[in-house]
Amino acid sequence: MPTSLLSGRSRLPLFSLVIMDIAIALGCAELSEYIRFGNHATHYVNVMAIQALLVVVFSFLCEVYSPWRGRKLIERLSRVFAAWLLSFMTLFAILVLTKTSAQYSRIWLLIWGVGGIFMALLTRFVLYRILMSIRRRGRNTRHVLVIGEGRNFEAMRAYFSKDNSLGFRLQHVIEHHNNEQALAELQQYLAENKSFDECWLCIPFNKNSLLQPVLFTLRHSTANIRYMPGLQDLPLLNHSITKVGDFLTLDISCSPMDNSNAFIKRVSDILFASLILLLISPVMIGVAIAVKLSSTGPVFFRQYRHGASGKQVKVYKFRSMKVHKEGEGKVTQATKGDPRVTKVGTFIRRTSLDELPQFINVLQGRMSIVGPRPHALAHNEYYKDLVESYMKRHKVKPGITGLAQVRGFRGETDTLDKMQRRVECDLEYINNWSLWLDIRIIIGTVFKGFMNPNAY
Repeated sequence: MPTSLLSGRSRLPLFSLVIMDIAIALGCAELSEYIRFGNHATHYVNVMAIQALLVVVFSFLCEVYSPWRGRKLIERLSRVFAAWLLSFMTLFAILVLTKTSAQYSRIWLLIWGVGGIFMALLTRFVLYRILMSIRRRGRNTRHVLVIGEGRNFEAMRAYFSKDNSLGFRLQHVIEHHNNEQALAELQQYLAENKSFDECWLCIPFNKNSLLQPVLFTLRHSTANIRYMPGLQDLPLLNHSITKVGDFLTLDISCSPMDNSNAFIKRVSDILFASLILLLISPVMIGVAIAVKLSSTGPVFFRQYRHGASGKQVKVYKFRSMKVHKEGEGKVTQATKGDPRVTKVGTFIRRTSLDELPQFINVLQGRMSIVGPRPHALAHNEYYKDLVESYMKRHKVKPGITGLAQVRGFRGETDTLDKMQRRVECDLEYINNWSLWLDIRIIIGTVFKGFMNPNAY
């Protein structure tokens, strides 16, 4: 089997990718200095070195350097964007905390940040497109032996027959009609000394009696063996394979906020929340005064909601209703023309200004900027038995905004269908979380998430 980049099955060495990122970081810094200062460049060598180191560290944390064979291009680029953005955000935070930010040109830092991220994405995009083109021509491809039956098997077979840019080519397919025939065909195939890189077992869970005989037949093969039982019909959430002690587990429903993801999420929350609170503090003061003058009662409305792992957390909002009492365990949603809502409350609810104090919750670690919106405890008790996988939305911290809100599913949920669609969006967010997805949701909220006629 050839081993070159163009014809074999190797990938770019990790060392080469690290050197490429360092070169982009330092090269863009130098170019930005020339753009900003011309021939009078000051050569901020120390800051350049720190950022180059940070981008390598965050690239490891965001799994930029992991193999991308079999993954979609947009997923790989989103990881690159997240790593570079975090590196510059951390650099700016270091300069502020060390009180040295005044020593460096902000224009230069801005040009460097935008240029560095753009060049990193462009370089990866060109590199990946070249590699995809090479793989479509049959080079740098892993040859796969497939054994299976059923809907998942047919879907996989059709998918990889159309496009080989992911780096896999179906070399031979054994349709499993019964154990004896499938094993006989496999033994004949192996006896002909056919070489292959991987063997995929696409066998349903309820017909896995072939697994052990196949694995025994393949005992002398050094090919990768993957089990693809077909999980589309299961309610999966952040599924993966985990080793617990000496046992391997198929994670069907797990939180994505573990290890490095939790660190990345928390750092981005602190940085974004601090910056936003600094910018909106005059608005918050104005809203607080308006709430206080509009009706008697406290400025802030405090209520317990379910946080991460279902634990109760206290959430802040600007009070938008007149002070009133409700029955124990009962929370009545605001409706159109609700007499409990004050005039100021109507405005701040429609513009989402009542949510601004929750940035304080973010700094406290009770909430995140992006995540499933926290519902009242009584609503959770009501809907958890009516909407499938409803409580799984509490695997992550609740958010000030979320995918459901950007898609328009906010405000009153007066029908079960509305809540169902909101929960589907929340679970989609949890299952596909990335820093890039958070940034897209934040941008979407800025442009279309604040004003909404469904918020009463």
